Amino acid sequence: MSAQAKAQATATRPDWLEWSASHRCGVTMNDSVEGRAVAHVMERKPGVTIKYFPAIIRIDGLKKLEFDLDEISDVLGRELSPYDFQIEMSTHYGRMVLLDDKVLVFADPEDAAQYLAEGELIKPGRAG
Repeated sequence: MSAQAKAQATATRPDWLEWSASHRCGVTMNDSVEGRAVAHVMERKPGVTIKYFPAIIRIDGLKKLEFDLDEISDVLGRELSPYDFQIEMSTHYGRMVLLDDKVLVFADPEDAAQYLAEGELIKPGRAG
């Protein structure tokens, strides 16, 4: 973006629109037995906010969300795999990493780099 275009965009954007990174990540779960078990476990974790809406549950966090599937499975009363988790999730924002026993969501792609194959990380300044 040219300096002139950037200046024009800055001059015309509303004051409430923030262009900096939020360092937040989150998921939207279906409001189901599984989704409520996930929310129940996550509401006890520091820095995590849960919002209930008709048919969905929003789970948001700062920098990183760590969904411990063993802990969620204990509450649920049956195994919840990373793939079951994805079925119950309608969307997410942040970089998601699936492990055998955890689902991780990172606000900043660089923080997820150790889990990603070489070349998957979005380079700074590139849209992904």
